[in-house]
Amino acid sequence: MNLALLQPKIQQFINDHLKADPTKLLLKHKEVSGIPFAEIIEQIQAKIRCEKKLPAWFATENIYFPNKLNIEQTSSEQTANYKATLLQGNSLIDLTGGFGVDCYAFSKQFQKVTHCEISSQLSEIVTYNYNILGIDTIETINTDGIEYLKETSQKYDCIYIDPSRRNDIKGKVFLLEDCLPDVVSHQELLYTKANTILIKTSPLLDITNGLRALKHVKEIHVVAVQNEVKELLWLIDTKSNTENISIKTINLTNKAQMFFNFQLSEEKQLTINYGEPKKYVYEPNAAIMKAGGFSSIAKAFQLEKLHPHSHLYTSDTLIDFPGRRFQIQKIIPFNKKVFKKELNLSKANITTRNFPVSVATIRKKLTLADGGSDFLFATTLLSENKAILHCLKV
Repeated sequence: MNLALLQPKIQQFINDHLKADPTKLLLKHKEVSGIPFAEIIEQIQAKIRCEKKLPAWFATENIYFPNKLNIEQTSSEQTANYKATLLQGNSLIDLTGGFGVDCYAFSKQFQKVTHCEISSQLSEIVTYNYNILGIDTIETINTDGIEYLKETSQKYDCIYIDPSRRNDIKGKVFLLEDCLPDVVSHQELLYTKANTILIKTSPLLDITNGLRALKHVKEIHVVAVQNEVKELLWLIDTKSNTENISIKTINLTNKAQMFFNFQLSEEKQLTINYGEPKKYVYEPNAAIMKAGGFSSIAKAFQLEKLHPHSHLYTSDTLIDFPGRRFQIQKIIPFNKKVFKKELNLSKANITTRNFPVSVATIRKKLTLADGGSDFLFATTLLSENKAILHCLKV
């Protein structure tokens, strides 16, 4: 941590050049006030990434930013604040503290929070920033969180852990066992130190595989921001009945928060209705799609599903729905001549659901540019016919 970067004139330089071209800046400057420009440009690029992701950090003067990889890997304020609503108690330990955004949110719910971070440089940055942010309820410890947990005699109300989603061998990983630290092999240790554990994982992780690996899962939270799934949260209660797991989905948008919850055991047993497209068609948001609540969403909103594998729903009456809603204009077969005769569009937004042809191939075959107000769903109907639903967004 280079404290010289916190000089008023350097901070002013950083703020004055947040919208400047980094390449031009690097060509123009080798240093500023004796500080290598590579360190200054790193602060500029990291701060830019925080403007929307971490607005409190961005708006606070004299925050020290780590490298952009640490910023990419950290939770957003939105998702951190959501996580903080899931836990409560007097004490919490974060075993993989990182840039400290989650701990910052947890500190509003707990009297004492412990932030463990194995990187000495990052731990030093976090300690400094908490002081700038006026937080005095978080203890920062430069250590391996798992090793610290092995050695401490303290028991916590809650443990939080965000295992790394990359390693040197496999790159992006899909199994919990391949993450660092390996929470699967350390489960028994975690259970001896707290009754409640919250594990954050990548949305790439398969939910079924996660359930095979973890014991005592009480809830799985699928968190999306602007309809993009950002993280899976595994809430573990050592006293929970693992046969009755709640799946909770949330899509955080600028306008609203969309929630939809269902029981995993019920999803597997539900009987729903299927039918041909009616006046309106519905597409569940990304969190629901990731969670696999395909029958639960149909049952909850009394909708018919177009096909067991298409995951599109329909009704004659428009309803509120946690996802996108469309009014069907025409239904046509996937045929270029018919398409040109019936629609003759030059551009459209295309989505495929249970369809053997890719979006790129459809665009090429139908000579369609991207965009506009028209939406095309290429899908398989209950009759097994391949069709295009021409829709307008409601």
